[in-house]
Amino acid sequence: MSRVANSPVAIPSGVEVNLGDDRKVSVKGAKGELHHTIHEWVDVAQDEQVLTFVPNRKRQEAVALAGTTRALINNMVRGVHEGFERRLKLVGVGYRAQAKGDTVNLTLGFSHPVEHPVPKGITVETPSNTEIVVRGVDKQQVGQVAADIRAYRPPEPYKGKGVRYADERVIMKEAKKK
Repeated sequence: MSRVANSPVAIPSGVEVNLGDDRKVSVKGAKGELHHTIHEWVDVAQDEQVLTFVPNRKRQEAVALAGTTRALINNMVRGVHEGFERRLKLVGVGYRAQAKGDTVNLTLGFSHPVEHPVPKGITVETPSNTEIVVRGVDKQQVGQVAADIRAYRPPEPYKGKGVRYADERVIMKEAKKK
C-alpha cells in the first residue's frame, strides 16, 4: 500500500495556495497560476506553509485518491515555483526543428514539413536545429506536448533515427544477416 499521502507538501516562499469552499485549490506563484478540484473523499488541511492530505473514508480507493491528490498538488506547487521542462533531440540526416511564435516547424523526412501548434501556457525553444526544449508550469501539459512532437517520428530500432527524449536510450537491433 502506498504511503504517498502521508508526506506533507511544503509550500515555498513566493507561492500562494488558496483552499476554496467548493473543494477547489488554486496555486499562484511567480511563473503562473494553476487550479484543481479535490475529490470529495479527500480532505486537505493547510497549516502555515504545509499542506496535509487525509482520506475521509475507510476505503482503499480513498487512500489512493489522497496519494494522487497529494502528488498533483505537489506538482502544481513545483510548477508555479520552478516550472517544468522536457528536452527532445532529433536524430537523422536532414531532421530539423524551428520554433516560430506559437508553432514548431519540423522537417522529419516526410514529403512535407510538419507544423505542430503549441498550446497556450507552453513555450517551445530550439537552441539548435536538432534540439527542442518544451517549458511550462503544468507538468502534464509539458509532457503531453513533448509526447505529441515525439509521436510524429518515434526512434526506430535499426538506425535510431527519429525524435527522442534527451535522456532516452534507444536499444538498437542488429541488421538481418545473409
